[in-house]
Amino acid sequence: MLEQGKISPVQMALLMIPAIIATVLLLVPSITAKHAHHDLWLSPIWACGTGFFVVFLSYKLNKLFPEKTIIEYSEHALGKILGKLVGGIFLFFYFHATGIMVREYGEFVSGAALFHTPMAVIIGTMVLVCSFAVLGGLEVMGRASEIIVPVVILLYILLFILLIKDLEVKNLFPIMEKGIRPSLMGSIVPQSWYSEFILVSFLLPYVTNQKKGFKWGLIAVFIVLFLMVLTNIMALLLFGNLTSSLTYPVMVAARYISIADFLEHLESIVMAIWIAGTFIKITVFYYVLALGTAQWLKLSDYRPIVLPIGFLILLQGLWAARDLQELSHFLATSGAIYILSIQVVLPFILLLCASIRKKLGQRKGNKQNETPVNH
Repeated sequence: MLEQGKISPVQMALLMIPAIIATVLLLVPSITAKHAHHDLWLSPIWACGTGFFVVFLSYKLNKLFPEKTIIEYSEHALGKILGKLVGGIFLFFYFHATGIMVREYGEFVSGAALFHTPMAVIIGTMVLVCSFAVLGGLEVMGRASEIIVPVVILLYILLFILLIKDLEVKNLFPIMEKGIRPSLMGSIVPQSWYSEFILVSFLLPYVTNQKKGFKWGLIAVFIVLFLMVLTNIMALLLFGNLTSSLTYPVMVAARYISIADFLEHLESIVMAIWIAGTFIKITVFYYVLALGTAQWLKLSDYRPIVLPIGFLILLQGLWAARDLQELSHFLATSGAIYILSIQVVLPFILLLCASIRKKLGQRKGNKQNETPVNH
């Protein structure tokens, strides 16, 4: 095995939560509101089924191939040539996705704080910091998530509590005025984010208790669901129908906070939540890309290729889109279908093929074991 480290099921869940939620918290209200309007809080609930299904897929595949990641068992499930091709598709997808993530990070930091800093510098520093975490290995990443993620979640809930006095409950009604269709349409993009739980298939081989890993994977989906619904409700009760016109509703919401003319303009908390969560998210995707590439190329160690891959991620981040509007448009339209195809449809096909192969192998073995009866 290329990775000698082990993580606990809780650490796996803590790595997965920001891997899904970090970029979502700022973008999810405006993207879902475009379709769901004031039913936007329902969209993550309809979408969460994808998260549970993908965690189930990952666990089932892991049971068939306990010591292997999705890159390794693609060859066992589909044969050498087709398996290599599917592994290559996964790796290209994660390379593209990581580039989009670092660009999202760069656009937010550039637009919110570092207005005159070149995009290459903003992205490059984050990729460099993430590369050190990836070089440290899975155990280092697991320990970092134990420190960072609980603080990020607590800060986020604190933000919601401080906004309670400004929330207008009447913005929630009428619920499903135009039926269920708008909220279902709004759930398509969140489904693509939930599908990122397929990353569990890269982490489960290194989890100390894989059965508990499945349970904690489901708990992670629940936590992501809670945070998504909380984010959408907060934006809806604060901004009402204006939510869809705001790029970063949570960032704007933080500016509303004013406690006794002393505690005001808490955008820095949102920045801290975003940067800390995005660090874990990019690190997880970066690690999966480096580990998967080493397995695909049959290398003995993934660490020598970490920095070269980091440089390519930096370039991809710069080339991913011209600006934030183009990036948001891609994520809200064709990007959702692209993401779901790779992270839900492909693993499902893998599970089907692997199950069929296993049954055929068992039948073949049973036939060989049968001894002819002499009359």
